[in-house]
Amino acid sequence: MVRLAAAAPGIRLRIATYNVHKCRGLDGRVRPERIAKVIAALDADAVALQEIFAEQAEFLAKELNHDFCFGENRKIGKKAYGNATLSRLPFGEVKNYDLTHGGRERRGVLRSDLKLDRGRLLHLFNVHLGTAFLERRHQGRELIGPRVLAQLGLSGPRVIVGDFNEWTRGLCTNLMSAQFAAGDLKRFSRSARTYPGILPMMNLDHVYFDRMMELKSLQLFRSRTALLASDHLPLVAEFKLPA
Repeated sequence: MVRLAAAAPGIRLRIATYNVHKCRGLDGRVRPERIAKVIAALDADAVALQEIFAEQAEFLAKELNHDFCFGENRKIGKKAYGNATLSRLPFGEVKNYDLTHGGRERRGVLRSDLKLDRGRLLHLFNVHLGTAFLERRHQGRELIGPRVLAQLGLSGPRVIVGDFNEWTRGLCTNLMSAQFAAGDLKRFSRSARTYPGILPMMNLDHVYFDRMMELKSLQLFRSRTALLASDHLPLVAEFKLPA
């Protein structure tokens, strides 16, 4: 549940991002129940999931007793596929934004407004960007522009998480870092690398947030199950929101 900070007024929130790779583990088996076990161990208030089918998101939500929303980016066969967000908190507005560039694979960012205390909102953006250099440059500009992150009417703090597929410091990283605070995994562990989970060599998964928020911890979650369940490991951030 949402944690009330004991030392000072404010709210603590745990937010995770996790590319679940269609719930297909390194053993080649599709096991959503394995992903559910990993998510339960995160003890997060909201979890942004990438590379997931709608039916898998629904299964996870029921298994974990969470609410969920889904942003379809494309169909694989007849199955809806995209990003999903699970939450212990109630949802307000939910919207999916198309970030597809040219003829590349369809990509999107799923916004979900999480309802906090006293009518406050937190705007959570669940991102999965493309693998091509020029594609990500286009998507980075779209992401920070007036259609998505800079749109009018966002009254609460913003948290942007997901698989940015940016293994070097490119335009998207520079644009996001100029506008938001960036979660630096090296502050809390020896390495900032997040992918592949079994032997991380690249930093693909990122956390950005409005500077009014305080990042208390950032953890790359490792367990025996997590190492097998997907090719990514979950990244978990704990924030303190001002009173």
